[in-house]
Amino acid sequence: MPPVVPPDVPPTGPPPGPPATPPTGSPARPPSGDPMPLLERLIAVDSVNPDLSPGGAGESAVAGLCAQWLGERGFELHRLERRPGRPSLVAVARGTGGGRSLMLNGHLDTVAYGTYDGDPLTLRVEDGRIHGRGAFDMKSGVAAMMAAAARATAAGPLRGDVIVACVADEEHASSGTEEVLESFTADAAIVTEPSLLEVTLAHKGFAWFEIDVLGLAAHGSRPDLGVDAIAKAGHFLVALEELGLRLAASGGHRLLGPGTVHASLIEGGEGPSTYPARCRITVERRTVPGESAETVRAELAEILDRLTATVPGFRYELRGGLHRDPFEADQESPIAQVLLRHVERALGRPPVIRAEPFWTDCALLARAGIPCLLFGVDGGGAHADTEWAEIASVELVTDVLAATITEFCA
Repeated sequence: MPPVVPPDVPPTGPPPGPPATPPTGSPARPPSGDPMPLLERLIAVDSVNPDLSPGGAGESAVAGLCAQWLGERGFELHRLERRPGRPSLVAVARGTGGGRSLMLNGHLDTVAYGTYDGDPLTLRVEDGRIHGRGAFDMKSGVAAMMAAAARATAAGPLRGDVIVACVADEEHASSGTEEVLESFTADAAIVTEPSLLEVTLAHKGFAWFEIDVLGLAAHGSRPDLGVDAIAKAGHFLVALEELGLRLAASGGHRLLGPGTVHASLIEGGEGPSTYPARCRITVERRTVPGESAETVRAELAEILDRLTATVPGFRYELRGGLHRDPFEADQESPIAQVLLRHVERALGRPPVIRAEPFWTDCALLARAGIPCLLFGVDGGGAHADTEWAEIASVELVTDVLAATITEFCA
């Protein structure tokens, strides 16, 4: 494990990963300017997550673009690449000391192109919107945070460090932010996922489990010898639906509502003339604050144990899979108060407070002890056939982030 490098202490020895340097002859600090030219360049780079779409380009090229842009503006650069071809870039504007540090976090990867309408890498601007894969989710947020960090530090360092984390793999397993947090920390963080210019203070987590309902293989003509695992699994599916109804009626979290559960995959059987020896069910449980993978395991085990006791011949195996914690921010934290104030000033009204049903890297930052929240652009079409961001919202988010950095890190 590389040494932890707190952002208010310059790294000693080599940084955690080879430095990425801008081309020689580049101006030391080009104008920070408008985030839109940077966003146009980001959209044009293929960064499909190969864990979601085999053959996807990954983050190497887009991380290189970010390194060049930030390096030209005087940022200290660290390229983290434990997984070859899947780099994250951390750019730091070191403070003079005595101020609070702030991390801006955004992911570089996109989902696949699929049936995208037109060329997903060809820029199209229409009716105040910029179109292309990743325009909304979330290269707009990456461009805004990079431009804001450069703008806030253009006149010289603040007292606190400004850390720009352009991370890999958020669309799959968030290995990028996990790797970043092994080497960097901060007094607070803002994740710039798209939030429709609303401020996100909570989101759900998830836990995946596999349940093998066990039967006994036998010839289809010998019911006296076989146990039908698929039929036994039906009892569990009914009980799972009942659990979902109980969760829906529970009220749940004040912003997120209740947790949810569903069977996502089912597989079993070997042929029409054979009693199936196994039926595998994959379950996804979306969790809210106060719930965890451990509480979900206990919940499922209670159902399965009850079926074992009441359904003749019912047997099972339960295995946990990938899980991520839910997230909730403290609205009274210093970073929340500073951001909310600048969002209200920019909008001319108090911002909408929202919660998300999906998961983000906020949960990893919070687990690492970094107070954080989420704020990003307006637009639509995430993971869809057409994707866009509202240009005015990209500019507004950049303005808000620059003002927030300046105040928080002063």
